[in-house]
Amino acid sequence: MTSSDESPTPGTAVAAAPDRENRHNSLTTSDSGGVFGDRVFSGLALAAGVAILVVLAFVALFLTANSTGAVYREEEGLIIGAFLEYAYPLVIGTVVASAIALVLATPVAVGVALYISHFAPPRLSKSIGYVIDLLAAIPSVVYGAWGMSFLGPALVPAYTWLHEHLGFIPLFGESPSQTGRTIFTAGVVLGVMVLPIITSVSREIFVQTPKLHEEAALALGATRWEMIRMAVFPFARAGIISGVMLGLGRALGETMAVALVLSAGPLSASLISAGNSTIPAEIALGFPEAPPGSERQAQLIAIGLVLFVITLIVNMTARWIVSRHKEFSGAN
Repeated sequence: MTSSDESPTPGTAVAAAPDRENRHNSLTTSDSGGVFGDRVFSGLALAAGVAILVVLAFVALFLTANSTGAVYREEEGLIIGAFLEYAYPLVIGTVVASAIALVLATPVAVGVALYISHFAPPRLSKSIGYVIDLLAAIPSVVYGAWGMSFLGPALVPAYTWLHEHLGFIPLFGESPSQTGRTIFTAGVVLGVMVLPIITSVSREIFVQTPKLHEEAALALGATRWEMIRMAVFPFARAGIISGVMLGLGRALGETMAVALVLSAGPLSASLISAGNSTIPAEIALGFPEAPPGSERQAQLIAIGLVLFVITLIVNMTARWIVSRHKEFSGAN
């Protein structure tokens, strides 16, 4: 018989049995530890999610309970009409300033992110990325001081030119501000503030584009721009929308920069004249002077509730838009 047909000696079998038992015990201990770790992590993640929902619920309850004085008086009953008359100019001003910020920031942010991810040399792309990330760390009060002392006066000649040549358009119809502290200036400052957010998100999504898609497009004879248009943009569509919505949330809730830049006043259709205001700026300027428990304080809390609802709607809309485009994936 060959050596392969020989059965193991009794001593070898006895020696191998404890080894198998030790390995089995080790695997059992490892599996039990892994299961316990999974349960702990799952419990912590669930607790964090529930805590966020609880905090949001308490915020909503607090705002609702303390804003009743703005829509109800004992001697007059419901005064919803009066509150809406007070609130709608602020809502329009907030939306207009945020829209200006997104219109100005989104093309620049996507272009910068595309240059960093697909055109710039590696060293230059890292340097530009660091600078963009540093812009997000600058306090909002610094942006506000910059907009009030430098950007506003610098835009006055442009406002004058727009009024002289395009004054027939209501957006440039009224007399331009001589200080530059207008809703358009506030929108420009907000655009600079949301630029790093949109750029960072878009850059990360562009970098994650599957290389096989890009190489396949180039192999078929596409130019670099055609490759980006056919492979990169479809893959990154949901990410770009997410970045824009994050920037919109920042623009809607920005307080100090707008309060410093904007010369608040009644609602006006002109973007280059003094006037208009936003919800955060109204709360920041009016809340310190409002007596505790007064109707004025209730109005400010109620308008804060309106901003809370607007932000919630924006986030829900963003989630819905992203869910419609998430089926496209580089792995599909």
